[in-house]
Amino acid sequence: MIVRNGSCFEFTGPLTIATVSEWLRESEPLYAEEGAWELNLAGVEDVDSAAVSLLLEWARHAAQCGHQLKLRNLPDNLQCLLKVYDVQALLPSV
Repeated sequence: MIVRNGSCFEFTGPLTIATVSEWLRESEPLYAEEGAWELNLAGVEDVDSAAVSLLLEWARHAAQCGHQLKLRNLPDNLQCLLKVYDVQALLPSV
């Protein structure tokens, strides 16, 4: 679930292969935002490699639109996956 809180989007629930399509669809309003995209992932529970793919998609889309992506409160298990796939440099806010 994605909820807007001021200029920040807060994400809660599992982010896995089973839910990534729904998260991508729910995040579409983000693309119309002006300025930086601030995403708070503190409420994200279970993750798998689909979570990494979604973060990379958001980063790609933000760059195409000329926006800065700001990731906040990434769960430890997601940070570990980013290290395993060695993609931290593609997500400089991590």
